[in-house]
Amino acid sequence: MWNAFRTDEEMSLQASIITFTGGGGDPIHAYYAHPTGDGPMPALVLIHHMPGFDEFTFETAERLARHGYRVLCPDLYCRFGHGSPDDVAATARSKGGVADDSVIADAGAALTFLRSNAVTTKIGVLGPCSGGRHALLVASRVPGFSAVADLWGGGVVAAPDELTPQRPVAVIDYSSELNVPLLGLFGNEDSHPSPEQVDRHEAELRYLGKDYEFHRYEGAGHGFIYYHTPMYRPEQAMDAWSRIFGFFGEQLGA
Repeated sequence: MWNAFRTDEEMSLQASIITFTGGGGDPIHAYYAHPTGDGPMPALVLIHHMPGFDEFTFETAERLARHGYRVLCPDLYCRFGHGSPDDVAATARSKGGVADDSVIADAGAALTFLRSNAVTTKIGVLGPCSGGRHALLVASRVPGFSAVADLWGGGVVAAPDELTPQRPVAVIDYSSELNVPLLGLFGNEDSHPSPEQVDRHEAELRYLGKDYEFHRYEGAGHGFIYYHTPMYRPEQAMDAWSRIFGFFGEQLGA
């Protein structure tokens, strides 16, 4: 939980951009943050949002690492080229975004990397915005994860005319394949996903008997934990972080 440490504890992190073997055997970049030490510890695959492989994502990985996790965030846009995060994200958007199959492959490779680097068998996956949708997709399609957190993932519920070659299947249609606990955090003033879409997703999970918990925040819209934007809502954001730490602490241990 937040501030759940002693002031005389030793606390040291290591964080850097690394190159690892991604999906299809491609060398891609990732941000790897973890407490120092070689002992086994739980781990998380962090999936970045539509703005891309950016500084907010790095700081999120470091925050999670301070709470006892090895965190690997693969650069899903690595194959689009390099430059500033804004420029690379613009290139990705111009090409319709990263393909779901590519996300699945890179997340599976991240899972393999973490398993080989002194972690426990319990590994979770999470992401905000498009990363929330991707996290849920990955947890449904890649065996081996133990828990998933969807932070206001837009596009989980999608009409047929919203599907694309990069996103050919609505993630809600994979719900029967989701066999790990799910945490969902949403703002009631969001439009993507809208409260109605969250309702539909929750109804599907309930119908299928899935293990999930959804929390919805009044006075919050999309991206309410983005402290570097006008979308930030501090009270709701801090409650959301406490739920993230509590959820993964219960499901993975830390």
